[in-house]
Amino acid sequence: MPFASPVSEYRFLLDHVVDFAEVTNTDRFAEAAGDVTDAILAEAGKLSDTVLSPLQRIGDIEGSRLENGVVRTPTGFADAFRAIAEGGWLGIAADPEYGGMGLPLTLATAVNDMMSGACLALQLNPLMSQGQAEALEHHASDEIKNLYLPKLVSGEWCGTMNLTEPQAGSDVGALRSKAEPNGDGSYAITGQKIYISWGDHDMSSNICHLVLARLPDGKPGTKGISLFMVPKLLPDADGNPGVANTLRVVSLEHKMGLHGSPTAVMSYEGATGWLIGEPHGGMAAMFTMMNNARLGVGVQGIGVAEGAYQHALAYAKDRVQGRVGGTGTIIEHPDVRRMLATMKADLLAARSIALATAVALDMTTATGSETWKARAALLTPLAKSFGTEVGIRVAELGVQVHGGMGFIEETGAAQYSRDVRVTAIYEGTNGIQAADLVGRKMMDGGEAAFRLLDEIEAAADAAKGRFPDLAAAVWDSAETLRETTEWLVSQGDMAERLAGASPYLLGFSRVLGAHYHLLAAVSGDAARGRLARFYIERLLPEHTGLFAHARAGAEGLMSILPEDLGA
Repeated sequence: MPFASPVSEYRFLLDHVVDFAEVTNTDRFAEAAGDVTDAILAEAGKLSDTVLSPLQRIGDIEGSRLENGVVRTPTGFADAFRAIAEGGWLGIAADPEYGGMGLPLTLATAVNDMMSGACLALQLNPLMSQGQAEALEHHASDEIKNLYLPKLVSGEWCGTMNLTEPQAGSDVGALRSKAEPNGDGSYAITGQKIYISWGDHDMSSNICHLVLARLPDGKPGTKGISLFMVPKLLPDADGNPGVANTLRVVSLEHKMGLHGSPTAVMSYEGATGWLIGEPHGGMAAMFTMMNNARLGVGVQGIGVAEGAYQHALAYAKDRVQGRVGGTGTIIEHPDVRRMLATMKADLLAARSIALATAVALDMTTATGSETWKARAALLTPLAKSFGTEVGIRVAELGVQVHGGMGFIEETGAAQYSRDVRVTAIYEGTNGIQAADLVGRKMMDGGEAAFRLLDEIEAAADAAKGRFPDLAAAVWDSAETLRETTEWLVSQGDMAERLAGASPYLLGFSRVLGAHYHLLAAVSGDAARGRLARFYIERLLPEHTGLFAHARAGAEGLMSILPEDLGA
């Protein structure tokens, strides 16, 4: 079925839920107000619906393939990528000095959502380049910026991120890749990397790899890691792709989903690279790219959820079975109605959290405020984890709505579930995001979280006149979150926090989602009010069990021995 980008949904959320006007009221982003936002959303939606969406099934069926050392992408992918590049979508939030539009990340987030819903396998490529451009803007030398950024922003060249190695997994500090000085300012990079999204392809004239490796004097662990730019083709004196670098694609991973997106095993064999940032400062530079990508991956989950929801809704409105209501279609069945309402309600919650994260990042850029910076840091693991968890759950429910036909590949429902599953794994697993939330993001004693809770409770107080029961439920849940956070930050032993980190993150997201639903209801739209009631009465109560789990601590968990688990 065709995909329809949620343009009107985004316009509503920007106007009534996440206060995008606060961003456009700054000097930095004043030009993004009104008609510009409308045009961006409309044009990105048109591109997603008409150019990307038809490639969803093609990419899954054909897949990318490695032929004689070259990766071939599915039919239509190269043309669609060129349409993305020529439309300027790769550089929507990039610095105008290098050819970008300089628009808010909030709008880039909306665009990435729509493109992900249309064809996630293809959208993953622009996300990599956007993240790499962000890292170079902040950490590269002027020479590197001037050479690489205009080409990345235009789509002439594409970017990747090379972190993971076979023996290291998420423990990046265990990497073995090494970098030896060549004596001319460049370095020889040697090592193997795995899980490299879009590590090679036929859609651009060069591929630029950001690679983590260790210098000869680099200490063990993450503090001794440096970051290098290692292009597939070495730029010549005019900055054009020249001779081939000494790197190659060993193989492509055989994946559960995202078949159209090539995931490569890369081998670097004394490949020429250039240092990005300071020696041994690779993790700081790479985290700039990863933090950008973490929000982007959360949005990928949301985009896939949108596609799965639309697919399931269309089927439920058409499938006649077991007459219950007036139409005789399965949307009249209470359990099917419950699944569809859950899908739509969670979509609004997750999408609002992602947008709020982007707004906080834009406000940080526009104002330099440490308060906004702390808000963005707090929300990033929520946006990544909850967005991808919602993507997985909504896609799973989409299969269930289809019944037996959901298990048949030809309907397309299963593809959403297969494609989205990896989003909870890459760019830092959701467990790592939860650990980051209860660890690094609570080093302020919970101050950023408490400021957010003050806002939630103030909004609930303001809504009591119109929605007394819903407002009271949101206020009470915020108090439970406050008490749980107070308990969390009082624990000196990090194991006590980590044991319940994932339930805490999900419970936090449930409460925050309820806050945004209440704001949507206050807008006066009757349908929003009904959806808010569904979420707050039926989904929000999950927070009680999640926070009880979070406060249970480590003893009961770690007292379970490996042999108790059959090990």
